[in-house]
Amino acid sequence: MRGLSLFAAAALVALAPGLAAAQTFSNAFAGFGDNDKEPIQIEAQELQVEDKTNSATFSGDVLVSQGETRMKTQKLRVFYDGKADGGVQQRIMRLEANGRVYISSKDQTATGDEASFDMTRKIMVMTGQQVVLSQGPNVVVGNKLTINLETGKADLEAPRSGRVKVLIQPNSLNGQGTGTGN
Repeated sequence: MRGLSLFAAAALVALAPGLAAAQTFSNAFAGFGDNDKEPIQIEAQELQVEDKTNSATFSGDVLVSQGETRMKTQKLRVFYDGKADGGVQQRIMRLEANGRVYISSKDQTATGDEASFDMTRKIMVMTGQQVVLSQGPNVVVGNKLTINLETGKADLEAPRSGRVKVLIQPNSLNGQGTGTGN
C-alpha cells in the first residue's frame, strides 16, 4: 500500500497548531497563483518568455514570494492563459519547479526535488528522493506529496522499498495557538 492518505493526513493535522483557524501545510501551498489579494514576485538570474506555449521560464536561484509564502528553486516554468502582452496581467494556470524545491510559510517548510501546482484543478504535487515537511521540530518524510489545495486533503506516499516517517517531538504542540498569534 503506497498511498497512506489517512495516516499522512492525520500526521499533518497533528502538526498544525490550534484548531480550525490553524494554517496547515495545504494552506501554505495554496498561496501561489490563487491569491488575488497578494502579488506574486519572482526573481531569477534569467527569464525566457515563450509566446507560442504561453509560458515563461525562470532559471538560476529562483525566488518566488506571495504574501508569507516563499519558494526557492533552480528552475521555474510558469504557464499562463494568453499572451504576455505589455503590462497585462495573465492568469497563472500551472507552475513547475525543478531543482531542489524549498517552500516555506511561517514556521512550515517543505523540500523536494520537483513541485507542480495545477491552478485549474487546485492540486499541488511535490516529488523527490525525500519529500520533507516540517513545522517547528516536527517532521514528516515520504517521496511524493499530493495536496488538494481546495479541500486540504493530503496524500503522502513512501518509496517502493520504504515507509512514510513521522517525527513528533514531545510537548511540541502544547501551548501553541494560545496568546502567541500562531
